[in-house]
Amino acid sequence: MKYTRCFPEKTPISKVTFGCGPLSGVDWGNFDINETMSAVSKAYELGVNVFDTADVYGLGTSEELLSRALGSKRHDAVISTKFGVNWTKHASQDWAKTFYDCSPKRVVEALDASLRRLRIDSIPLYYVHWPDPKTPFNETAEALQRCRDAGKIQNIGLSNFPLSKIQEINQDFKISAVQVQYSLVDRVIENKFLKTCEELDIAVFTYGPLAQGFLSGKYNKDSIFDAKDCRSRLSHFDGDGFQKHHLTIKKIQEISEKYGVSMSQVAMRWVMENSRVASAISGIKSVSQIEDNVGSLDFDIAADEADFFNVRMEN
Repeated sequence: MKYTRCFPEKTPISKVTFGCGPLSGVDWGNFDINETMSAVSKAYELGVNVFDTADVYGLGTSEELLSRALGSKRHDAVISTKFGVNWTKHASQDWAKTFYDCSPKRVVEALDASLRRLRIDSIPLYYVHWPDPKTPFNETAEALQRCRDAGKIQNIGLSNFPLSKIQEINQDFKISAVQVQYSLVDRVIENKFLKTCEELDIAVFTYGPLAQGFLSGKYNKDSIFDAKDCRSRLSHFDGDGFQKHHLTIKKIQEISEKYGVSMSQVAMRWVMENSRVASAISGIKSVSQIEDNVGSLDFDIAADEADFFNVRMEN
């Protein structure tokens, strides 16, 4: 396993982060949740020490299962979780209405609930999941600072915030990390975003390196997803999406065949080749998937092939 900058404090973080969205048990099709929990243990065994979740994933289920899967290792792992998407359950308990809520009251409620579910005394990295237009950020920041001063939070991050807002907030309130989407089919953050975060000494954790499986080679324009699978709602999984990015997918396939690796490994490796990316977050459902992700660090892409990916290929 390769490690990157020390964070938090003196802890080197793994280039691969275990994404715990599937531990919610929803939004990712049918799979064996016990296998997913086994993958958590396998990841730690392979040297992965960063595990990313959120309170809204399964309405707390992901945090609870992550804690169980890690066992005593939860005290040594770098666990990041998020708050800011609150919910009210429907009377039938089959679904919940979600809404943005970064109010000071919610900061305290959400943090204490996450600490309880994760069974730890302090969260290594606590993200604001999404901007809340109803709450002035200084109110959120003051509440977070009180929690950090109390030792309940070690580092604070922003997830899905625009660069301008990150810069504004960081002037008065130290941000340790940001989380943002980045892959071969979503390269918006290249150059200015990544460069600015580097200058501000903010660690960048990127999610969606496989574009929710789009770049894995497992699917095509005829793939059908259940209505409860989030990929049924993502534009790049429709027929036009595959057409738009067909050159990218074709090149990934060529490189994977040349090196005898999976297409997922090629797409993962491309993200991690960017020195400004601290760690790539990939949602994991099985032991084979985490083994595949870690294996993406075991080969190198030739310079001429890597250069091919340095230009947009949308036609």
